[in-house]
Amino acid sequence: PEQFAPSNPPPARQPAVYAEKHESDEEKQFRKVFQQLAGDDMEVSPNELMNILNRIISKRKHLKTDGFSIESCRSMVAVMDSDSTGKLGFHEFKHLWNNVKKWQGVYKQYDADHSGVIGADELPNAFKAAGFPLNDQLFQMIIRRYSDESGNMDFDNYIGCLVRLDAMCRAFQTLDKDRNGTIKVNVQEVMESKISVDSSFAVTSLRVGCCHCSGFS
Repeated sequence: PEQFAPSNPPPARQPAVYAEKHESDEEKQFRKVFQQLAGDDMEVSPNELMNILNRIISKRKHLKTDGFSIESCRSMVAVMDSDSTGKLGFHEFKHLWNNVKKWQGVYKQYDADHSGVIGADELPNAFKAAGFPLNDQLFQMIIRRYSDESGNMDFDNYIGCLVRLDAMCRAFQTLDKDRNGTIKVNVQEVMESKISVDSSFAVTSLRVGCCHCSGFS
């Protein structure tokens, strides 16, 4: 949908020689950190991503979370893995990292009572501030999928949901050839665009977003 503001896709992977010549000092510094986190293969697997994220949030005492699960990290890798290696390269990981940092700031802003979670009454504004204004039907679906029984959402669920929303909106923009806020896709295009990482969430999101999808009844 046009009112959504997904992030730009990660840039294409570049050879190491190109990176050394064209990266800024900040990127070079981040690459050193990435190498320490990723190891010799310079790729972050779902398990490595889980360990990295949980290590970080364990130091953020103001965030209430059960920790990122391996299933959640597999989904995040799947929607960010632009070259289909099953792992995150430098630019893919940096893209995810920057989004998590940005969304963490939004999360902290809308945790008005400093409980470590965002209450149901603040969630619509928290998603809007992150670039995703939700209609009521999509919001209720997200609440059922990602919030607790009281409608509160903790940090790992907030991030996991935003990663999926961001990926689906980027895929939508790719398929919206006429830029009119409506797409018509077949099942193969849906699969290729990775909209079906979480199929029930994705397909319903497409319908709520006024997309016309062939192949689904």
